[in-house]
Formats: sequence, structure tokens, C-alpha cells
Amino acid sequence: MEWTGQVYADIPTVSVSTYIDASAEQVWALVSDIHLMPRLSSELQEVEWLDGASAPRPGGRFIGRSAHPDLGTWETTSTVVECKAPQSFGWAVGDPDHPSSVWRFTLTRQGSGTALEQWAQMGPARSGLTFAIEAMPDKEQKIVFVRLREFETGMKANLAALKDLVEQEQ
Repeated sequence: MEWTGQVYADIPTVSVSTYIDASAEQVWALVSDIHLMPRLSSELQEVEWLDGASAPRPGGRFIGRSAHPDLGTWETTSTVVECKAPQSFGWAVGDPDHPSSVWRFTLTRQGSGTALEQWAQMGPARSGLTFAIEAMPDKEQKIVFVRLREFETGMKANLAALKDLVEQEQ
């Protein structure tokens, strides 16, 4: 990831992608399983569906509990904003109309396999990062850049783990 000089108000995004030698349906089964994500993520510790949901659906909500050495622990409520099997699965953290972040997996058939992209957007609503920015406003660009790099590193690890899981099942 290259230095962009972005600030939080820019609503910065980051994405990573990989090719998986498996069908989109096989990949979809994993990326839409929120209970798998804590096993892959270094930050996300636990998730649980809300409102009696047990599977992804548009408008479905879930709680995520996360931890980070510099940011502490926190809990968020997310809403599924995209759920098109086997093409995309996305959720907004906080208010879906004004989220603190948005996350999405996009699956594209490519030959006999699937191109998988994970994408994330920071903001526009306040998040835990906002407190760090307010405490050190002169370092906002660096704070945003470092957090985007953390997102990118975590997303690369997620995709590598998903690729291994799916391809091992073959």
C-alpha cells in the first residue's frame, strides 16, 4: 500500500484479491460464514447473529467483539448490506446508512476458479480510530495510513487462509 496522505473524512478504502481454484459456490460458503471469520482474523475475536438469525441475509445483524493491542477491546453491531450468493457478501458496522466502516467480499468466476476480493472502507461515521485522531490531529494522515495498512495485512491473511481452506477441501 502506498502513502496517500488521506484523512478520515476522505472515507479511505483498501482492497486485496486472490485467485482460488474452486467454484464461487464453494468460496461463498466460507466468506458468508461469519462464525469462520474470528478463526481467520487477528482482531475479530467472536461473532454472533442477532434477532434470531442463523445465516446471512440482507438486513441480518450480528455482534462482533474485537481486540487490538493499541486500540483495546470493543464490540460493534453490523448489518448485512449485500448478500448475493455467490457474488457478494458485505456488512456495515454501526448504522448501515452512516457506518463507521463497510466490509465486502466480491466473488467473480474466472475459468474453473474464483477471483476473490476483500474490500474495506473507513468511515464516514466515527469509529475507535476517531479518538486517536482527535488526540493527535497533527498525525491524522499517518494514523489513517497505518490503520489502512493493518486492514490490508489482515485482509491478505484472511484471503490466504480462505484459499488454503477451500483448496484443501478439493
